[in-house]
Amino acid sequence: MTQVGKDTLSTRDTLTVNGKDYTYYSFDKAAETIGDVSRLPFSLKVLLENMLRFEDDGFTVSTEDARAIADWQKNPATGKEIQYRPARVLLQDFTGVPCVVDLAAMRDAISALGGDTAKINPQVNVNLVIDHSVMVDEFGHPKAMEQNMALEYARNNERYDFLKWGSKSFRNFSAVPPGTGICHQVNLEYIGKGVWSSEGPDGELVAYPDTCVGTDSHTTMINGLGVLGWGVGGIEAEAAMLGQPISMLIPQVCGFKLDGALAEGVTATDLVLTCVQMLREVGVVGSFVEFYGPGVSNLSLADRATIANMAPEYGATCGFFGIDDKTLDYMRLTGRDEETLALVEAYAKAQGMWFEPENEPIFTKTLSLDMTKVVPSLAGPKRPQDKVALPMVDELFNTDLKSIYGKDKPLRVDVEDTHHDIGDGDVVIAAITSCTNTSNPDVLIAAGLVAKKARERGLKPKPWVKTSLAPGSQVVTDYLVKSGLQDDLDAMGFDLVGYGCTTCIGNSGPLTPPISKAINSNDIVAASVLSGNRNFEGRVSPDVRANFLASPPLVVAYSILGTVTEDITERPLGQDHQGNDVMLADVWPTNQEIAEHRAANIDREMFESRYANVYDGDEHWQAIKVEASDTYRWNPTSTYVASPPFFDGMGMEPAPIADIVGAKPLAVLGDSVTTDHISPAGSIKEDSPAGEYLKSHQVAKADFNSYGSRRGNHEVMMRGTFANIRIKNEMVPGVEGGYTTYKGEQMPIYDAAMKHKDDGTPLVVVAGKEYGTGSSRDWAAKGTILLGVRAVIVESYERIHRSNLVGMGVLPLQFKEGDTRQTLGLTGTDSFTIKGLDNLKPAQEVEVEVTRENGETFNFTALCRIDTANEMEYYKNGGILQYVIRKLAA
Repeated sequence: MTQVGKDTLSTRDTLTVNGKDYTYYSFDKAAETIGDVSRLPFSLKVLLENMLRFEDDGFTVSTEDARAIADWQKNPATGKEIQYRPARVLLQDFTGVPCVVDLAAMRDAISALGGDTAKINPQVNVNLVIDHSVMVDEFGHPKAMEQNMALEYARNNERYDFLKWGSKSFRNFSAVPPGTGICHQVNLEYIGKGVWSSEGPDGELVAYPDTCVGTDSHTTMINGLGVLGWGVGGIEAEAAMLGQPISMLIPQVCGFKLDGALAEGVTATDLVLTCVQMLREVGVVGSFVEFYGPGVSNLSLADRATIANMAPEYGATCGFFGIDDKTLDYMRLTGRDEETLALVEAYAKAQGMWFEPENEPIFTKTLSLDMTKVVPSLAGPKRPQDKVALPMVDELFNTDLKSIYGKDKPLRVDVEDTHHDIGDGDVVIAAITSCTNTSNPDVLIAAGLVAKKARERGLKPKPWVKTSLAPGSQVVTDYLVKSGLQDDLDAMGFDLVGYGCTTCIGNSGPLTPPISKAINSNDIVAASVLSGNRNFEGRVSPDVRANFLASPPLVVAYSILGTVTEDITERPLGQDHQGNDVMLADVWPTNQEIAEHRAANIDREMFESRYANVYDGDEHWQAIKVEASDTYRWNPTSTYVASPPFFDGMGMEPAPIADIVGAKPLAVLGDSVTTDHISPAGSIKEDSPAGEYLKSHQVAKADFNSYGSRRGNHEVMMRGTFANIRIKNEMVPGVEGGYTTYKGEQMPIYDAAMKHKDDGTPLVVVAGKEYGTGSSRDWAAKGTILLGVRAVIVESYERIHRSNLVGMGVLPLQFKEGDTRQTLGLTGTDSFTIKGLDNLKPAQEVEVEVTRENGETFNFTALCRIDTANEMEYYKNGGILQYVIRKLAA
């Protein structure tokens, strides 16, 4: 239960809704003390309410915190530190397993310190949705879903056994079983409430905004429903579960004004790719983005959720939409009860948080978009912000073939044992996948209509294309089946393969052996087209180097065209039964067709039925028999779940912080190093350190599963750190993959790290701009510390990864303006001594002494990116979890 603080600012008031009284923390009453807040962005009003509701709970939440948010209207910039407490936490299984592993290990640790294991229990509601594990092994046939589910349980039985133990052994913790949907879509369609209510300390019912943090960066999707939420690292989420506030600076808020409406044939996917490109150009890392203006009223709730979902891709903490009638309509359609709807409307209107198109809050900065100008687009070949208009895709790829991939001209080769060839730019994966788009009925129906029209004209996908459909919820199947469009998708090879992230997270499964062999033997630059949110290098498939994000109907169209080297708007997709050319325009549905299908085939009963028993699962889940216990009985032979070493030898008092002396670089990296580069989620190579470890534990190659599925075992994960097949370490020029040097010898990064550890040598990582782009992957920080890296020195950080580094006790340093690894001439042969750490302060300048290989030395200063006093406490304790254990044990 959320704990409600005492009345510190005399802001409590009563809201009566349908005869029921709710206490709430009134902005009108607060204005008497802190001033008028009517022009605050809605997202900051949510933070303000949080300040009003919580009193001092070991951290300072005071009138001054509330006043600082109110005063933001006069000076809309970031600065003051606040302590924020979300109402709940959302997990998925790739990040959820290590969270539960840590909680289990924390029970062991607090017990060893003489504390009470019952204190290691979530204090807020926690929902874990198992969605990241299913792989596309089987596809293109009616039994694909059934067979993939069977394989999923066979591979992940240890993990699911462990998660079921967690759901029975921890309070306020619920697990949604596999095969249900993607966590963000389940959150949007079922868990999110808009306004939450719970019992206060005096027994009264208290109403407050629904808020959440999640261990997946696309937790931001829920902002489309007017629920403030964003991604955090697993370690930060664990602290939030245990009642610790999230320490943050009051953010800047970028206002994004939307005008007009999307033109005929333009999708929400095209709109969000446009927003991503525009916001990346402006720069909103660490900021909130709030959408306003008359165009917002022309967007469906699903369209808003699509835009909110990709906040990590445009670099923002979140992309927020206010509550209006469309919010209520969506909540009613998806099965929320009328009492909840009445409370949401009454609360939003009472607090001045009801969206009106003509209202314009104060923002830090603004930009605008006339949605009539949005055109059909893709993004790629390796970054979501690299939007390209549809007619230019072929030109872009053919240009990139030389500039990015180093090939003077395209190559085509015959594929063994088939009747076709394959070449550069051929689409070998076409996947309708991801919460970003499969939560949106309009683009799913559009995909079904493209399949229907193409089928009627006799078109089929090219034989080298691996096709798949993996929706984010079972309701998608219901309306596609009811409309008859699933039959058309099946006929085009887009059979249901499972409910989960699949290709978008890298679980695209293997290509057929002849195609894989042809690609790798001839250095073919194969392409994928997916309706996902991420297309980073090495993420989608180890066989695919060019990846394009697209709307679901375009995914179907590209499966038929079979290549990105031709202009899909000008080249025929194929020929019909009479030999006539069939163009993209011939199979593209009208907006009216889509609207008619939506109205006729989606209803409230579908959502009520599917979510009525959401925690029960199928016969596979029900067959898992576990008992609750205070502590977990670790299986020493498990290669999936192991007790981590983070708390080994921990005492009640942390060791003093000392300077880092004589550290050697483990890696020197460039710009836009993603958390996928640092800690990949996909396949494990047989000859990698992780592969060798698994083989030494009698795990066959066929049973390796993925890095994401093995995040409960630190031995696998530390060997997989910096192991992405596309990472480029400047210490080994011209080499791709997780390699470095040790005393001049090239070797895997893990092997070198262990040799440095044996020598007693600390390590650093040096990199460029936007270090840690992408996800909330806590293993990118956990693996870093386990390899012996004590500090990271870069030009700039993405928000979540910087926080994760601090949370694991790694020192994040940032070059001062004008300094880079190139201007300072830093190389893999230098040694680094970082001074003055015994009296370190947030945002302090730190002296770094560099010793060259020839013994020469020079100094430069870097900025300590431990941003807040709370973060400094975490760092001094060796990490946030160690801090929490000591606090609870005391």
